[in-house]
Amino acid sequence: MSEPRKAVALISGGLDSLLAAKVIQEQGIHVEGINFYTGFCVEGHTHAIRKKDRARPKRNNALWVAEQLGIKLHIIDIIEEYKDVVINPKHGYGANLNPCLDCKVFMVQKARQWIEAKGFDFIITGEVIGQRPMSQRKDTLPVISRESGADELLLRPLCAKNLEPTRPEREGWVDRDRLHGFEGRTRKPQMALAASFGFEDYAQPAGGCCFLTDKQYSHKLADLWKARGERRYELDDIMLLKVGRHIRPRPNFKMIIGREEGENRFLQGYRKQYTHMLTTSHPGPLVLIDGDAGPDDLELAAQITARFSQGRDADSVDIEVHIPGGEVHSLQVQPMPGAAIPRDWYL
Repeated sequence: MSEPRKAVALISGGLDSLLAAKVIQEQGIHVEGINFYTGFCVEGHTHAIRKKDRARPKRNNALWVAEQLGIKLHIIDIIEEYKDVVINPKHGYGANLNPCLDCKVFMVQKARQWIEAKGFDFIITGEVIGQRPMSQRKDTLPVISRESGADELLLRPLCAKNLEPTRPEREGWVDRDRLHGFEGRTRKPQMALAASFGFEDYAQPAGGCCFLTDKQYSHKLADLWKARGERRYELDDIMLLKVGRHIRPRPNFKMIIGREEGENRFLQGYRKQYTHMLTTSHPGPLVLIDGDAGPDDLELAAQITARFSQGRDADSVDIEVHIPGGEVHSLQVQPMPGAAIPRDWYL
């Protein structure tokens, strides 16, 4: 007997990728998963930091999906390679700074390279026609197949019946009649299919997993690029954009203000890299200063820091300013009234 065909599934951790892999697995195909780590994923450390998220599952959804399927999951770090996708997307951005079409082309291309190196036969994704406005349209799905180089080795089990048969279907590796023809934004068919497989606990069906689709996060990233005068970022940058209250009082610097104990603890890990402020006369946040701030800037930042401390109604608040290298300055400032902070300072 010939060996079973082997497929690799792109596993995001969402319901669609879980179902797509399961549908093919049910046909006796050996399936393994790939999860690409870009640094922009919503799940993970932010759920552990914020008090309001403490009730949410502290799990990596991609690993959880692999466990439900009983498959091996390969987590691949693409942070450096992915930068060009974010900074120079050939097909542009979606509603925010989400390069969804370029992102999917890139990931399928990486998966194609992986199957060639590992001796696998084809690629599975959980895409559904009409589900995403940029990357999952009937006219863009062929773009992904073509530009990734996957061509007819890319199978979309959840909407395959709405598309031309791929090589796995034509050559009988999989039974096309056992694939699906889902279409549109509704998730009811996927939820019914999940129930038929006995899946009850899965990631929010309609949830995205990328911060670049978030309007506020994209605004902060665009502000970072503008302040630097160029489009570039490092992993620490994109992590810090996820945490704290970001305020830019002047073009040359911004403040990252811890909103609660968990965020203050997280920001402490960056104290040696940034000028930072602490209130000493009253409980208050840890504040990082990102940029080139002079004495007048630090005075203004101290007044804002005092406003977000428990001394906001006091006549004065004592602030310690720590400069990288060990230099420490003490300031006594009057807290800035909340109403005096313009809305456009908030990022």
